[in-house]
Amino acid sequence: MTLEELVACDNAAQKMQTVTAAVEELLVAAQRQDRLTVGVYESAKLMNVDPDSVVLCLLAIDEEEEDDIALQIHFTLIQSFCCDNDINIMRVSGMQRLAQLLGEPAETQGTTEARDLHCLLVTNPHTDAWKSHGLVEVASYCEESRGNNQWVPYISLQER
Repeated sequence: MTLEELVACDNAAQKMQTVTAAVEELLVAAQRQDRLTVGVYESAKLMNVDPDSVVLCLLAIDEEEEDDIALQIHFTLIQSFCCDNDINIMRVSGMQRLAQLLGEPAETQGTTEARDLHCLLVTNPHTDAWKSHGLVEVASYCEESRGNNQWVPYISLQER
């Protein structure tokens, strides 16, 4: 491996860490400010009613769920809608870390049902211009990825 290749690999790893941290920061901030829609069905309803308020769509899935055909169909439809409406979109793995970030209970009791974390929408209502460093970083990464013909970039959230 040449020096240039080593530097490029190191820069790519650094960029992934930065983007992953930005996604985590963004999700926590969006939830705190009630700008997060959670669930495939809830997300589809929101995008149908007000697609212009959606600034980021995260599709989350772990390896063991990759064979879920129904989920893949939902993802394909959501991805298509996001592309048609210029909504930044990312694929994410690490469902446990996602649940941890969003304060989901580790074990759901018989009375509570776990939320569907497979689709998350971050919204920014037209009435205010919410500026988040995490949102700027993630949007920049999505744009850069599209420039490299990677229409749906992928990141992995690591457990801590």
